Amino acid sequence: MGQLIDGKNFGKVYAESLKEKIQWIKDNRNVNLGLAVVYIGDDKASSVYVNSIIKKCTSLGVHAERFDFSGDITTQEAIDFIEKLNADDKFHGIICQFPLPKNLDELAVRQTIAPQKDVDSAGSANIGRLYSNLDCFIPCTPKGMHLLLKSLGEELTGKKAVVLGRSNVVGKPVAQLLLNENMTVSICHSRTKNLKEYTLDADVIMAGVGVPHLIKEDMVKEGAIIIDAGINVLEDKLVGDVDYKSMIDKVKHITPVPGGVGPTTILMLIENTLEACSRQCGFEL
Repeated sequence: MGQLIDGKNFGKVYAESLKEKIQWIKDNRNVNLGLAVVYIGDDKASSVYVNSIIKKCTSLGVHAERFDFSGDITTQEAIDFIEKLNADDKFHGIICQFPLPKNLDELAVRQTIAPQKDVDSAGSANIGRLYSNLDCFIPCTPKGMHLLLKSLGEELTGKKAVVLGRSNVVGKPVAQLLLNENMTVSICHSRTKNLKEYTLDADVIMAGVGVPHLIKEDMVKEGAIIIDAGINVLEDKLVGDVDYKSMIDKVKHITPVPGGVGPTTILMLIENTLEACSRQCGFEL
């Protein structure tokens, strides 16, 4: 029988290690870790996520502030505010919750966040460094997916991987992280023909396409590893891109939804903020 990857339990242990580091910089460097969270508009799902960020930060001893703006704010007003946060030493990291209202120039807002504070890799500077295999802030969901995969202790070099989805937020960064592990990577998407041929040949499947139960038991090979970051609502239940219950006896490791990748995402945001703090304040963790 395959093993479920318990993201909740993993997250609890990882959170404790972050909490110790946050306390260490308070005690030894007299620094309070600070994260600014900018929320524009009235998207309910985004608001719930922002609240979760604030709650988790508070529980770990991070000074997190939420800054709310109505959807009729102008692009220039948003840029001006983010530039103030860029210059505010109280905040080591900045995240602006996307998507933004359609009247705003999202690219311009993304690019305004200072690279050294862009802990969610919203702008192009950190993403460019990721694709160049240089030190950078890795986008939080891909970072969490990669961390869970690495936690299994499996040899990855030379293995075949399929990434489902080609978004700038999940698919492309995940593919790059796997390439950095010397894996052979295929990116599949809505225009891919004969998807099953790719997934059946994969040692590792990383899903983040947003299609409920796209991957069925007959589409994966015996002993595959599956990390599913898909978040979908099906019959009032939260489900992933992979129908994990149908294949738990076939695969080697698989993340459930919910309870898999999700619990790690905000922790990766906090870890990135810790890294930003160490760089800005000139100390090693």
